[in-house]
Formats: sequence, structure tokens, C-alpha cells
Amino acid sequence: MTPLAQQLIARIGRTGPITLGDYMAECLLHPDYGYYATRDPLGVKGDFITAPEISQMFGELIGLSLAQSWLDQGAPTKIALAELGPGRGTLMADILRATKSVPGFHAALTVHFVEASPVLRKAQARAVPNAVWHDDVTTLPDLPLWLVANEFFDALPIRQFVREGTGWRERMVGVSDDTLTFGLSAAAPLAMLEHRLADTKDGDLIEHCPALPGVMQHISHKIADHGGTALIIDYGDWQSLGDTLQALSSHEKADPLAEPGTADLTAHVDFAEIASNAAPAKFSRLTPQGVFLERLGITQRAQKLATRLQGTALETHVKAHRRLTHPAEMGDLFKVISIYPVSATPPPGLEP
Repeated sequence: MTPLAQQLIARIGRTGPITLGDYMAECLLHPDYGYYATRDPLGVKGDFITAPEISQMFGELIGLSLAQSWLDQGAPTKIALAELGPGRGTLMADILRATKSVPGFHAALTVHFVEASPVLRKAQARAVPNAVWHDDVTTLPDLPLWLVANEFFDALPIRQFVREGTGWRERMVGVSDDTLTFGLSAAAPLAMLEHRLADTKDGDLIEHCPALPGVMQHISHKIADHGGTALIIDYGDWQSLGDTLQALSSHEKADPLAEPGTADLTAHVDFAEIASNAAPAKFSRLTPQGVFLERLGITQRAQKLATRLQGTALETHVKAHRRLTHPAEMGDLFKVISIYPVSATPPPGLEP
């Protein structure tokens, strides 16, 4: 039993079952035992790998898309280039390297990172030494905002609800025989889920991310007021339906309740919720990651890089291109959406 499991069992014994959202928040962000507070989770030695760690091409193409969007909006002379949940800073380092030759872009930007993990902040400082760090989006500057969020929203805590009649039973974390276990609350109508009665039936499980609306509304208002673009890349679909909670440890699926604080907990992103919180800005058409990257020229870039490679390095490069784009890998599972001003157009790679 992990130290965090002991604390959670004691807490539930005192005050009763907790929501899945509360459980996830403790597992991921507890200051002493939380997953992100205590380790670098990325890479072969970690628990998962993200697109920027798979290939430099991912960050290069995103950087060029953002830079072209900046040019399309008149190349403002002072902007915030921000990333939510920047991992090791690999994506931003690739963005900056790919955009060095865009006249005026680097002179205009200051890099801003929104990051909760002290361990990852140290890695980010090595990759992008001049960044400014924020605990959340509310302290981002009042400037034109070009922002990227890759695998950020999937790590925000969720709550789960099972429909019963016109009400909902919430999935809770309780204790049975000194072991953490799932259970359901009593059924009750919920105003925030009334809109889901039209597309669900008895027994359907849906997921709700409490933090998503606030994060999105803050970003959307900044972009509507000052200009800019947000590129959001994550796994999920247009609407939540079904249990997508997963735990990863050493690149393998794990029991989310087994060893709290030692595994990464994530859930699929509900892109309809992102879109519904885009006003007063606009949102683009939801697009599979593979299609997005192909529109930006990833195959041509891959072919150019391949001319300098051979042997194992070439095999790894070919596999990376496939992993990022193929429908059977990340190409369809991951989706891309952008937020942009009413008077502007989506960044390259996306459609209105």
C-alpha cells in the first residue's frame, strides 16, 4: 500500500467516499506523493511518451503553423507564446528552432509555460531557459496569445456519471476491506448534465472535466480580446461516452486504484466541451492528428530528414512518422482543434 493510499483510506473513513475527480487530483498533484509532483514521467524510463518525444517533426510543423498564423494576423510586435503542460520542454524547443528564420517572430515573443510539476519545471528550464512559468492560465499576460496544449486536457481530473432515468449516479471512490474501490452515489438530476439526456440512455456512463470550462474560457477571452491562436492536440472525440479512465505505469496499463500516486491517470478529452467554451472566439473543425500533420507536410519533411539517415536511425525515423500519422496508431486517436479570433482564419492544417 502506497503512503497516498493510506492517507486516502483514512480520509474516506472519516468523511465518506470521494469523487473520482478528487481522487485523480490527489493522485496526480499531492505535494508529497502526487505523480507529477515527484517524478519525470516521460520517455523510455518513464511511464509514457508524447508526440514531441517521438520525433522533432511534430514540434517543427506546429511551430511553423503557429508562426504562419502570427503572420496572417498582421505579425504583432509583442506576443505571448505559451504552452500548457510542456513536459520536458521538448515541443517548445522544437517550435523555437523551426521558427528561427521567420522574420520578427522571435523578436516579438516571450515564452510562457503553465506547469504544476516542480520536477518538470527543472527539465523545461534546461530546454528553454528564458521561459516564464505560471501555476495556471489566469496569470498569462494580456497580449496576443499563440498557445499550444499537447496532451494537457487529458490529465485534468474528471468526474464520471451513470445515467438512471432522468438522473445521474456519480461514480465514487470508497473503501471496502481496507482497499480502495469504486461505487455509485444515489441517482439525482444534475443541471450541468441536462443537455446529455438527449444523446444518452439508461446505463450510459459519461465523463465531465470540471476544470475544462474555466481554462478554455480564459484562453478564449484572451484570444478574442487580443488576437492569437490556440492549438489543442489530445486523444478523445467530439463527445464523452463510456469509461475512458486509464492508468499507465512503465508503458503498461494498470489498475487506477491499485497504487495511487505511482501511475499516470488520464481520460479521453471531450472536444465538444472545448468547442462549447470557445466563445467569444471561434473554433475550427475537429481534425485527426494524422490529417493535420499531413496537411502541414510531414511526409515531405520526413523524406528530407531520411536522406541523412541509415540503419537503425532510419528505421526509428520511419517508425516515428508512422506512429504520429497512421490511423491505427496516433493518427486517428489524437485530434486537433484550434481557437482563433472571429476576424481571423484557423492556423494552417485546420479548417473553419
